[in-house]
Amino acid sequence: MAWLREDHLYNCETMIERLQAQGYTGSITILKDFVQPLRLGTTGHQPVVRYETGPGEQLQFDWGEFVYEREGTPHKLYGFSAVLGYSRMRFVQFAKRCDTPTLIRGLMRACEYFGGLPQVALTDRMKSVLVDMDGQIPVWNARFADFAASAGLAIRVCKPYTPQTKGKIERTIGVVKRSFWPGAHFGDLDDLNLQALAWCERRNGRVHRTTRQRPCDLLAAEQLRPLPAAFAWERFATEERRVSWDGYLSFDGVLYGLPSAARAAGSTVQVRDHGAHLSIWQQGERIAQLPKQARSGEIVTHPAQFRDILPAASLRRQQQPLAHQLPAPTVVQRPTAAYDALYGVEGWR
Repeated sequence: MAWLREDHLYNCETMIERLQAQGYTGSITILKDFVQPLRLGTTGHQPVVRYETGPGEQLQFDWGEFVYEREGTPHKLYGFSAVLGYSRMRFVQFAKRCDTPTLIRGLMRACEYFGGLPQVALTDRMKSVLVDMDGQIPVWNARFADFAASAGLAIRVCKPYTPQTKGKIERTIGVVKRSFWPGAHFGDLDDLNLQALAWCERRNGRVHRTTRQRPCDLLAAEQLRPLPAAFAWERFATEERRVSWDGYLSFDGVLYGLPSAARAAGSTVQVRDHGAHLSIWQQGERIAQLPKQARSGEIVTHPAQFRDILPAASLRRQQQPLAHQLPAPTVVQRPTAAYDALYGVEGWR
């Protein structure tokens, strides 16, 4: 009852997995009979025609909101989910924000997890993908359009108010909310994403109800296109950040200090999020690699951030306009007889 009351867990398949780990030997039917009267009532709706795609044709992606509790206070994370239309391979990753750079990173990691690129990516009309419609002409988000064009990925968006056209990803997000999220315990965002990846591995290794096959077994049939090489791919994972004059940059609500030797104060740098750490780049050169902090509001000073930095008074003296006074000429003193001899004059007696 604690799972129902405290975690709002009603998914019997998730329940039986956890119970079997604790030694439960009963059937799932008993569990369903117990849970069914406790479920919230649902209203009927019209049937939806299932739309299927061939191998390698389509990937669907979207965001979901997830609430967690920390020290008695509710907080929110965003879950990026992607699913391949043919094999039903799923990918889930959580983030603190759902802006365009984070969306691109999530899509990149999903494609890296799947091992390649499909022909088309389908989503709804989020501003990080589609800014507006000029009549029948879509106005794409410039950064996302640049990524899609470079990767050779065609983007499709659903018609307004028709989420059922991307039913596979809607279903995936629902499964994450009902199966993975209730009762999840995690230390930080990296820990949570490791748990989510392990959950994906388990789900992708189970027989899918529709295809009657395991998604991991159908993945090879997708024949996904190879990922772009080197900079053509990696550049989309970086974000520009302005370094303050005291040597800090802000990323995901955390202030990170940079070493003074980089001389990056007041300049713009590129930040690459690798999950456990951040790489800081400036003019094509990596100037720092920093452990990533999970909790917002932290201020992390670099050990070499203020090394060899002169006091403010010394800096002011170095920058103060300075003139230079020449020394006075040295006058040589000689006896008067020397001048008389020079000009052939006899001295007065």
